[in-house]
Amino acid sequence: MRILSFCLLLLFPTFIMAQEGRKVTCRVVALDPATPPPALLASSGDGAEIKVAVPTGTLSEEMSLYSKTDVFTFLNATDRKPAATATLPAGIKAAILLFVAGPKTQAAQSWRVFVIEDSAKNFPDGGAFVANFHNKNIRFVIGEHKIMLKPAGSTGVARPTDRDEFNMAAVTFQFQQDETWRDASESTLRFLPGTRYLMIAFVDPASGRPRIVTFQDINTKAPAAS
Repeated sequence: MRILSFCLLLLFPTFIMAQEGRKVTCRVVALDPATPPPALLASSGDGAEIKVAVPTGTLSEEMSLYSKTDVFTFLNATDRKPAATATLPAGIKAAILLFVAGPKTQAAQSWRVFVIEDSAKNFPDGGAFVANFHNKNIRFVIGEHKIMLKPAGSTGVARPTDRDEFNMAAVTFQFQQDETWRDASESTLRFLPGTRYLMIAFVDPASGRPRIVTFQDINTKAPAAS
């Protein structure tokens, strides 16, 4: 009986954690401004719900989302039907949730949610986070940084030192198509302390053309350490 009681005491904190679930600080954004998600609902804990408006072109304000598991569910605010889910690994305390339109059925538009850990490793101060949604390799240059990413690859990029007097640095992207490389984007961006960029490389399903979507974010506080 003593051994059983001791085991129950050891397991009790685990039971409490399972019942309590977890909260994650999140920011949300839609990839394509032409197909923004509808108004959504999500759990904020203690049986409460919050309205989630997914912006385009800029990241939302921080919100605290709750789930009993690692899967966070978003409901359509109109009919309360499930609209999207996001799986957040247990170690993530802060995340950016990127909503991407999936195949549209007769019933409704489907949504996929890509989870990006909001950490100093992914978002170096004054730098960028780049993700490859293309089904082949991409390569890009940010200042002095020259990087290749495989499909579904991603990386944080430090603030480039190769900048002009206005803190501008060259940014170019190329997509692999068959055995050749196709230019996708060539520009200059300003890299300043306290700012960061989220860059997504993908092929537009409508036009078949390579695209780079860039979100600029101005931090009021440092991201969570990884």
